[in-house]
Amino acid sequence: MDRLDAMKVFVTALDEGSLAGAGRKLRRSPAAVSRAIAFLEEHVGTELLHRTTRSIKLSEAGERYAAACRRVLIDLEEADIMAAGERSAPRGTLTVTATAFAGETILSPIIDAFLDAYPGVSVRLYLLDRFVNLIDEGIDVALRIAHLSDSSLVATRVGEVRRVVAAAPRYLAQNPRITEPADLAKHQIITFADLGIDSWSFPPVNGSSVPHMVNFTPRLIVNSIRGAIVSAVNGRGVTRVLSYHLPQEVRDGSLEIVLKDHEPPPLPVHLIAPHGRLTVPKVRAFVDMALPRLRSHFAATSRDVV
Repeated sequence: MDRLDAMKVFVTALDEGSLAGAGRKLRRSPAAVSRAIAFLEEHVGTELLHRTTRSIKLSEAGERYAAACRRVLIDLEEADIMAAGERSAPRGTLTVTATAFAGETILSPIIDAFLDAYPGVSVRLYLLDRFVNLIDEGIDVALRIAHLSDSSLVATRVGEVRRVVAAAPRYLAQNPRITEPADLAKHQIITFADLGIDSWSFPPVNGSSVPHMVNFTPRLIVNSIRGAIVSAVNGRGVTRVLSYHLPQEVRDGSLEIVLKDHEPPPLPVHLIAPHGRLTVPKVRAFVDMALPRLRSHFAATSRDVV
């Protein structure tokens, strides 16, 4: 059996979440998919997947082997593209990732336009509220809101976002004024895990170099940005999110930003890709389409959320 082909089956099974899904994707029988996985396991001398009737799960060795397989398959695709040169049009499957909120509200319209423009390309969008290793997980492009330190990535800045504290006007009218971070101790706090469950950090005060930490006991903890925003709009308390999360709520007056003079420095927003992926036509085409749209979106958000 061809080892590269077996690797393709293995990776497809991971992407589809089951051996049956890989069979449907590759138009192969379940038995053929199982044989390919068994061939790889025999070759490496260890189990790669824990199988059940409904799902598959990588073994510890399988996690390392899957990352290596993705790199091999990506390198092979890039070699084919280099050989084809300019004759190669965008085609194949483009893999994109972002946080759930950013993917749903910002990237989805861009992806829809991309699919209309390039019928030879399909897109796999991963909405993940966790750190993603683009190379190990076979990701072509990511939208990342954070300071970057990974030099193995090509990053293009598309904007910036602020960490903002917000509440409904009627809540603010019925509770003590919020003029400095310490005032938050007197308020009902709605927290979202990514921006602090029991404390929020603000810039240093009084010449200190240490961030000013405000500790509190939250009244409501949610694991969804939308959930935190809905509760704040309903007057349940004060929440902290990123500025791009609530432009509509600020525009229509259902939420009001407070503590503007105490906000931390903005976080940069980048579109990133592994080195070498921008030479792949499908990736280059998506990046070229996405960059101006993303810059326009984040510029508009910066104007609206003030």
